[in-house]
Amino acid sequence: MRIRATVAAVSGALAISAFVAPAAHAAGTAPNVTFSNVKVNKGSSMVVGTTKASFSVTYTVTHPSTLKASDFATGPAIYRGTSVTKPSDLFVSDDPGTCTAASSTVLNCKASLVFTVNGDSDLTNSEAGSWNVGAVAVSADGEKWVGGLGTTKVLRATKLTVNATPEPVKKGKTVTVTGSLTRANWDTHKYGAFGSQSVKLQFRKKSASTYTTLKTVKSSSTGALKTTTTATVDGYYRYSFAATSTSGTANATGDYIDVQ
Repeated sequence: MRIRATVAAVSGALAISAFVAPAAHAAGTAPNVTFSNVKVNKGSSMVVGTTKASFSVTYTVTHPSTLKASDFATGPAIYRGTSVTKPSDLFVSDDPGTCTAASSTVLNCKASLVFTVNGDSDLTNSEAGSWNVGAVAVSADGEKWVGGLGTTKVLRATKLTVNATPEPVKKGKTVTVTGSLTRANWDTHKYGAFGSQSVKLQFRKKSASTYTTLKTVKSSSTGALKTTTTATVDGYYRYSFAATSTSGTANATGDYIDVQ
């Protein structure tokens, strides 16, 4: 979630319960740790719709033998701006990472980045795109923010529908394929028309396992799709949309046509 409050101690164990921007944190002795092997969502973009979405982050923490793993907590962050300590936008894991000791000084950790897309922690449409990856380590005495651990993307989810008619159809006759392309609007928390986008019409034979692209069409200003093709054999028609710099991919569920 978007960083809002600070580090808290719960029942004697450190926990990242809420956050504020790094500049607002009190100075102290930061945990002497390093982060490596940070992977957000297994290396894939985080595609967020209009409801809560959670994405796994794995990372490695190396600490000196003099620092006990129980004396600090860690979590992943994503940010935009010049640095993680002076970000224009900053999100961090709701909870500290769960770590397993690989050795006396190395921890393999897992945490989650959660986007609610409502309330105080809204994503906004302007925040779709590339983000930098960072992390934070906190103890009772201080904290350490680390940036430059890679990049990731937070994208607006897209949806596609399809309808092929007539059903059934005679071989060699025209099949009309309609549908619509919509995209998550993080400002309104609804899906809206995604116009003027290139969308592929694809076909899969009844006996095949993969789709073949037949043509590319443009969505209208209302996100509507419509084109025609010639019926050849029984199979499934669908529309397919490739990701953009701010929007995720989408494939419509194939619509079966019986060719007679």
